Amino acid sequence: MTGWTTRADVTRKLRRRWDSGELLAAYATGQPLLPIEVSLRRPGPRDIATDLAAVREWANPWRVGNGLRVEYQAVGGRIVGSNELPRRVWIDEWPQLWALLGVGGAVRQFLDLLDHTRAAAPALTDWMLGKPHDVLTLADDWVKIVDTVRWIDAHAASGIYLRQVDVPGVDTKFIERHRTVLSRLLDRQLAEHRIDTDCPPADFIGRYRFRRKPRYVRYRWLDPLRATAGFTELNVRVDELAVAPPEATTIVIVENETTYLALPPVPDAIAIFGGGYALTRLDALSWLADRRVRYWGDIDTHGFAILDRLRQRFPHAESLLMDRDTLLSHEGQWVREDSPTVTVLDHLRPAELDLYRDLVDDTFGHAVRLEQERVRYSVVESTVRDQ
Repeated sequence: MTGWTTRADVTRKLRRRWDSGELLAAYATGQPLLPIEVSLRRPGPRDIATDLAAVREWANPWRVGNGLRVEYQAVGGRIVGSNELPRRVWIDEWPQLWALLGVGGAVRQFLDLLDHTRAAAPALTDWMLGKPHDVLTLADDWVKIVDTVRWIDAHAASGIYLRQVDVPGVDTKFIERHRTVLSRLLDRQLAEHRIDTDCPPADFIGRYRFRRKPRYVRYRWLDPLRATAGFTELNVRVDELAVAPPEATTIVIVENETTYLALPPVPDAIAIFGGGYALTRLDALSWLADRRVRYWGDIDTHGFAILDRLRQRFPHAESLLMDRDTLLSHEGQWVREDSPTVTVLDHLRPAELDLYRDLVDDTFGHAVRLEQERVRYSVVESTVRDQ
C-alpha cells in the first residue's frame, strides 16, 4: 500500500490549504471555491494481480464517505478483470470540509470577529481576510485591538503620549505586545497625514505621531561666580534648553561623569555631560554654533567617531586632550577597547585623523584605549583652564 493515497493524506492536503488561510477567506467572502477535488494515487492492474488483498484493504475505507464524495473508475482488463476503485474524492459543502478538518469552532469565531470589525472599523476587514489565522491567534484580544485602533484614530491626532491611550483593558504593555498587528491595522485605518512614513513600523511612537519622551541635557557651571536661578548644575529638557541657553561663551562636552563633576573652574564656561553617541540630542541646541565648543572623549576609535559625529552638526567644535602627546605620555594607563570601529570619519582634523588611523591599525598595540578618567588630573587642570 506504499504510495496509495489514504484518508489521512487527503486531510493533510486540505489542512495545508486551511493553514494558508485560503479556505477561511473564501468562505467568509462567498467565493465559489467548492467543490474541491482531490485526486488519489491508487493501485494499478499489476497491484491487483499481485496483491488483491492489499488493494481491497486500501479500497474498503473509501466506501464510507464521511463527508467525501468518492468518484470510482474501473481498473484492470483481461488478466485481472475490471475492478471499480476510487479515482478522486470531492468535498461539496463547507460544513463537510469543516467537520473533516475539525475547525468548525474556529470558523464561527472568525466570522464573529469579522462581523464585529466590519461594523466597527470596516477598513480593517481586508487585512483580516488576508491573515485570518493571525486573527484567530489574537482572538482573545482582537476586540481590544480594534478598539485601540479606533481610539487612536479618534483621539491621538494632537500628539499625546502613548500612556494616554484610554481603552478599557488596554495599557502600554498591551500596545507594545501587539505593536506589529496594530501597526498594520493603523496603516489602513489612519489618514495618510497621520502616518510618518519616514519612521518604520517598529518605531510605533514616531510613525503614528505620538509624543516621545523628552530628552534631557545635564550641565553645570564651571564658573564659580555664575549660576542659573541659584543652581550650579541642572538636568533640563532639550527642547527647553534649545530656546533658553545659558549665557556662557565656552562649552566643554565631557563623556565621563566623574571627570565632568571634577572639572576645574573656568570663567564664563559650562560643562555638558555628553553620554557617548547620545550626544546627538545636542543637535537641537542651535546656539552651540555661536559658542566655543570643546569636546573631550576617550582616546580610542569610538571617541573619535563621536567627535566626528558632533562635527557633522557643529563643524567648529575642537577636541580637548585627544592628541598623540596625551596618549603617549599616559602609556601606563592604557587599556583595551572592546569593539573598535573602523568607520571612515570625514570630519576629523589632520592630526586627529592620523591618530585615529594609528589606533585602527594597532600602531601602538592591539585596540589601545586611553579613557579620559585615566588622564592625570594635573594635565586636565592645566589644559581645561587654558580654554
